Amino acid sequence: QVQLEESGGGLVQAGGSLRLSCAASGRTFSSYAMGWFRQAPGKEREFVAAISWRSGRTYYTDSVKGRFTIFRDDAKNTVYLQMNSLKPEDTGVYYCAAANRLGLLRPSSFDYWGQGTQVTVSS
Repeated sequence: QVQLEESGGGLVQAGGSLRLSCAASGRTFSSYAMGWFRQAPGKEREFVAAISWRSGRTYYTDSVKGRFTIFRDDAKNTVYLQMNSLKPEDTGVYYCAAANRLGLLRPSSFDYWGQGTQVTVSS
């Protein structure tokens, strides 16, 4: 019902910046929120940032506050993650996700997922 596709990942040096994009299609009107998660090798998928689709309210995990910004473009039905001052610990596969109801900021609260885009930050 909802299709998501991420783009914008790549290899950058510590201190650099990347902007990730997530284009949504299908029944996006049913989405309550959209967010970003990441998963490093051997680790669980973790919450990074989210935005309420209608109100624009944003949420961040503590480790990225002040460095990452999530924002949306309603006309393009796209959500972005601007990542500045990147650190090696930010490395992982970043996934865009959509939730169709209110819930906690964890993977099980989100119903639709993109395929992921790799972000690698070197020292």
